Amino acid sequence: MDTIRHIQLRWLQGTLGDVTVRGIQLWQATPHTWRPAINAFRCETAVSICVDLAGIDKSLIDLRVEPRRITVRGSREAPEPTDHAVQMLALEIDYGPFEREVELPAEVDVKQARAEQENGLLWIYLPLKH
Repeated sequence: MDTIRHIQLRWLQGTLGDVTVRGIQLWQATPHTWRPAINAFRCETAVSICVDLAGIDKSLIDLRVEPRRITVRGSREAPEPTDHAVQMLALEIDYGPFEREVELPAEVDVKQARAEQENGLLWIYLPLKH
């Protein structure tokens, strides 16, 4: 029996063919893999992890849950103005591919794991294994 449960948060049936080009990027640097910020909590019966994924469509989030680890992967497009920008004043928001791996303090019940996305935050609920 495979102890790894792969949860695909892909609610939309879209493919890469559905992606359209909005405009020319202001910044053409090669995107690095960045790590989204998290808050992680060990509760009485579960581990709860909140991942900051503002601006990322839930169909582009890949979540892998294992008994002692989770991995969140995906990609975020560079946020750009819809109007013609004449000067860049700041460029602090990470974009491009991301990956965050979290080692868990105890074994979790992979089959009961669930995730919800709300207001740019991905909440992952991982019941502790008994």
